[in-house]
Amino acid sequence: MTENIDKATALIEAVLFMEGDPVDEGTIERISGVPAETVTAALEILKERYISSDCGLEIAVIGGGYKISIKREYWDNLKERYGKKNEGKISRAAMETLAIVAYSQPITRTEIEKIRGVSADNMIRLLLEKNFVREVGKKDIPGRPVMYGTTKDFLKQFHLNSISELPKLGESDMEKFELEGEKY
Repeated sequence: MTENIDKATALIEAVLFMEGDPVDEGTIERISGVPAETVTAALEILKERYISSDCGLEIAVIGGGYKISIKREYWDNLKERYGKKNEGKISRAAMETLAIVAYSQPITRTEIEKIRGVSADNMIRLLLEKNFVREVGKKDIPGRPVMYGTTKDFLKQFHLNSISELPKLGESDMEKFELEGEKY
């Protein structure tokens, strides 16, 4: 039995290495031909193996998928050489807009503009192009404005498994997301 789990773990590690992008358990099962229970057990073994302090890699859970990733503590030393130039770099205004969408989704352009105090058209267009935000529906009010939310690419860029992993806002930060008694 130990030999089988060892081989399955090695195969799943190879799948994660080759895929590069986060892969969910079902996809790992299909690619490797390994049963679901064994995939789950192998992922746990890999997580434990990579947690070791002498290892520079980790199994990251991003957007519901698994990925072999560099430990955050080492990335600052390596990003100059291995990071793509300007990858993920966005202006402060775009980052503010993205934060508003992330913490307040679903949210309309008008609501974003009320919070920011300036037009959000260009920032929303940029964030849509980078696939950090997407249209998630229409608000049920006159004019039926488009509502925006974040994407899996947003989660991937910020190494989050879900929106619930966003840092919690303090009381003073929460006030920035309130307008005229309304919370966004």
